[in-house]
Amino acid sequence: MGIGSIEALLELRTTSVAGTHAVAAAIAALARPGDLLVLAGEMGAGKTAFAQGFGRALGITEPITSPTFTLVHSYDSGRVMLHHADLYRLDRMTEVADLALGELLEDHAVVLVEWGDVVANTLGSHLEVRLLHLDTGDDVDDVDDAGVDGADDASRAIELRPVGRQWSSRWERLEADLGEWRVPAC
Repeated sequence: MGIGSIEALLELRTTSVAGTHAVAAAIAALARPGDLLVLAGEMGAGKTAFAQGFGRALGITEPITSPTFTLVHSYDSGRVMLHHADLYRLDRMTEVADLALGELLEDHAVVLVEWGDVVANTLGSHLEVRLLHLDTGDDVDDVDDAGVDGADDASRAIELRPVGRQWSSRWERLEADLGEWRVPAC
């Protein structure tokens, strides 16, 4: 499906945390400074696991954890800055505005925003990454410092949707690179 007048949507499935990391790595390989990715999904859907795979693919070696209480964690990969934000605890739009997500993008950076779907219409061009937990395994967001998770058989649905034109020139490449996890069209 093209990016023209028809809304693009790429539906993927993974069967493990390693698969979620691999999908994130494929997306990270196409990421550019100035990219914003909105990570959406319920608690335990795999948003932090996605961020971990994304960061590792950028070359970040330090542990990537959810910034729920600090709101933003920043990592320098040497190639690009990665800012990982979490809006879960924010109650008002003014608190979101205070994070200055747009300014973080100007820092030769890529920004991942967990729970960003609640304000996505204010964020401008971005790639929405919606994760859905498909079985009743353990929470994949609870990955220990070694990156090992007991829920390695946890299946996830991952939907990618570009908002705006920022990902349009990379969409076909993204579809090709993620073919292994793609859900066949009906």
